[in-house]
Amino acid sequence: MNTTLEQAIGQSQHRSLLSRIMSYQVFWVFLAALIACVTLSLVTDTFATERNLFNVTRNFAFVAIIAIGMTTVIASGGIDLSVGASVVLSAVVVGMVMAAGYPFWLAAAAAIGAVLLVGFVNGILIAYVGMPPFVVTLGMLSFARSIALVLSNNKMIYEFGPDQDLLLWIGGGSTFGIPHPLIVMVILAFVMGFVFKWTAWGQHVFAIGGNENAAILTGIPVPMVKVSVYMFSAFTAGITGILMAGWLGGVTTNLGTAMELTVIAAAVIGGANLAGGEGSAFGAVIGALLIEVIRNSLILLGISTFWQGAFIGSFIVLAVAFDRIQKLRGQE
Repeated sequence: MNTTLEQAIGQSQHRSLLSRIMSYQVFWVFLAALIACVTLSLVTDTFATERNLFNVTRNFAFVAIIAIGMTTVIASGGIDLSVGASVVLSAVVVGMVMAAGYPFWLAAAAAIGAVLLVGFVNGILIAYVGMPPFVVTLGMLSFARSIALVLSNNKMIYEFGPDQDLLLWIGGGSTFGIPHPLIVMVILAFVMGFVFKWTAWGQHVFAIGGNENAAILTGIPVPMVKVSVYMFSAFTAGITGILMAGWLGGVTTNLGTAMELTVIAAAVIGGANLAGGEGSAFGAVIGALLIEVIRNSLILLGISTFWQGAFIGSFIVLAVAFDRIQKLRGQE
């Protein structure tokens, strides 16, 4: 009798756990990405090759790194349209400082400092002046890209001084066959997964996105947290700009163009709620993976890449619709 009861309880708990897992949007996105990978491996001879998988993992890592920062902004109830401009600004600064003969680490520090200033200005205008995030970051998109044009005189930078090989190795090399951008992405995802769940700052970010007025009443320093959120978003874009400069072996001023759209798509597909209060580092990574698999599949199947936007847009709508359906079910 007791054995039967224990088995029934165990089965009920198992079903409950499975039901909870299946209720998460990121589970279905991960499943879609997995099915796409398996299907492409079966119908093409090139997807599962070492070279293609290397390119896929490296390319999606660039988007995923910034998507983690974007997820943080969205979780706080904001949006950052300036990340693409921060990417090119970071790449231009690191390229110019290195071309002037300075070492890589000094150039990288200067690049990160430049984009942190971008994030700081965004945060101050949004958190303390009270301007809408959409307007502020849209204006910064234009301003930061213009500064990159001025600094580089709209010329390609391809000579990086004495530390050129180090930059190319960091951005375009690998360790044990794993692309360095992927290693950076994994480390960042684990760190931010921990930060979101176990630190006061992470809890404050989600509390502000969930209900800002309630967060203020509980004593959370809302303006300071908001400024830090936009600085973190800019930081992830700055890291990506340095890595992309090393991967490409050159910097042009069209780097990062429209990247903010792809990054926002990855964050939303991965479960970030544009109303705020929801999102995860793992979801951002999975969302970026699905987008890169879609892009790669269109190329391998000989389908025009003009369809990429249609597929990604459809996944965004489906992701938001799924989230809405789940919320309506929870209210019943």
